[in-house]
Amino acid sequence: MTPHSPNPLPDVTVIGIGADGWAGLAPRSRDALTRADVVIGGVRQLSLLPDACGAERVPWPSPLRPAVPALLEAHRGRRIAVLASGDPMFYGIGRTLTELLETPPLVLPHPSSLSYACARLGWAVEETEVVTVVGRPLARIAAALHDGRRLLVLSAGADTPADVAALLRDRGFGPSRMRVLEQLGSEGEGCVEGSADGWDLPPGDALNVIAVDCRRAPDALRLGAVPGLPDDAYEHDGQLTKRHVRAATLGALAPAPGELLWDIGGGSGSIAVEWMRTHPSCRALTVERDPVRADRIARNADRLGVPALRVVTGPAPAALAQLPTPDAVFIGGGLTAPGLLAACWDALPVGGRLVANTVTLESEALLAEWYRRHGGELVRLAVAHAVPVGGFTGWRQAMPVTQWAVVKSGPVPLNTLSGDDR
Repeated sequence: MTPHSPNPLPDVTVIGIGADGWAGLAPRSRDALTRADVVIGGVRQLSLLPDACGAERVPWPSPLRPAVPALLEAHRGRRIAVLASGDPMFYGIGRTLTELLETPPLVLPHPSSLSYACARLGWAVEETEVVTVVGRPLARIAAALHDGRRLLVLSAGADTPADVAALLRDRGFGPSRMRVLEQLGSEGEGCVEGSADGWDLPPGDALNVIAVDCRRAPDALRLGAVPGLPDDAYEHDGQLTKRHVRAATLGALAPAPGELLWDIGGGSGSIAVEWMRTHPSCRALTVERDPVRADRIARNADRLGVPALRVVTGPAPAALAQLPTPDAVFIGGGLTAPGLLAACWDALPVGGRLVANTVTLESEALLAEWYRRHGGELVRLAVAHAVPVGGFTGWRQAMPVTQWAVVKSGPVPLNTLSGDDR
């Protein structure tokens, strides 16, 4: 028989490792580390390797991502093993390396902190919401807060539990039960718990995840999972797309995961905020010429759990130059500004959506003209609220809103245009 040689390693192998270190690794992961020429990882992860693993050990610099290409290039031609906490493809370095390398690395996962935590808590993984605050704003948690839901927060360190408790209290979820699970998978594994309202425990182990049983305080404003949040959810000066019109507008914009919205004339930022709340991967930027309102938009985005909303301060259409291509555009103000509607239309790719709202006759006439040219749907939205009338109740009509919604199609053949359009 011909002797069987070990399978050759690829240039880069990514190996998940837990708090239990070398003892918890599968044989294939141990073999990859033993045969590697260089091992790259965090200082804590590298310290978990035994002396028998004789590869050169290189700690990650900070910040990590910008340094990755140069670090890999410095060790080109060597067998590289990269250590990652738990599952490298779960908020880990595995995704970064897959995006950067021409040849995808071999990934050898370990149970993730999510798997460990749900196993300890008796929670179903598929029913558990996960938010990471590792290198990301803590405010992201707010978008995931719903009464009765189970939330797992991937912690940034020992101080994170106290920060999470403070955020829960501020957002009306003080009664929530918190459990901090430390050193999951190791012999030193532990758990401490309490309510967000009464959280006064000192910082514990830096390696932790936080489990939250979400409970809304009885007097807290209820925020649903679909567009049309209460107007009181926003700080505003009256420049706010009101709740019912907002819900109809988001329905016309039809956000989908990963898409980018331009919100022109942001006001209080409500359209962009609720676009981003529809899915964690939705992106938005809002253009607002008033610096005071721009700051207010940022505060609303932070409070409602979408701190990644980009606020561009400046007049449109000048402020639209060099912005990334949108999937959809909403124009909530400034329609009659010279060139604005044309600039937004030109920025949209074929298949992109544009929705514009107005309450003025001048802007309505403009929308009617564009509707004649490009089709779509032109509607008038009217909302009335019941109000006291003496000892009775009557209707108070809000200003009607004219809305044009359209999907951009390809070029129109010249012979189909009317004389006025040529």
